[in-house]
Amino acid sequence: MKLETHTIDAEGKILGRLAVDAALLLMGKAKADYVPYKEPSGFVVIKNIAKARFSGKKLLQKKYFRHSEYLGGSREIPLSEMFKERPDEVFRIAVFGMLPKNKLRGKMIKRLRFEK
Repeated sequence: MKLETHTIDAEGKILGRLAVDAALLLMGKAKADYVPYKEPSGFVVIKNIAKARFSGKKLLQKKYFRHSEYLGGSREIPLSEMFKERPDEVFRIAVFGMLPKNKLRGKMIKRLRFEK
């Protein structure tokens, strides 16, 4: 079994559209022998993720929420701040939401890699 590596350059590309391409490659939908229950073999490597761009006003308006499970423990981080600190995590969250919600999801997202 040969592991394929797909390399995508993110410089100047819109992050959401790039996440769609990465999710399809991680699922293995481009292969002729695709079946939803089979774990695809291959990696997706994203280069220059910090140079990606956003469409519309997402950079100003979008916020990421998390909760600590304690009273009053909700936190929100604007996309602009999170993208400055960890652009790879913003991309990973976008791709994770596009993958199928099943047991293979965790295995697929582990095959997503980033290069500086």
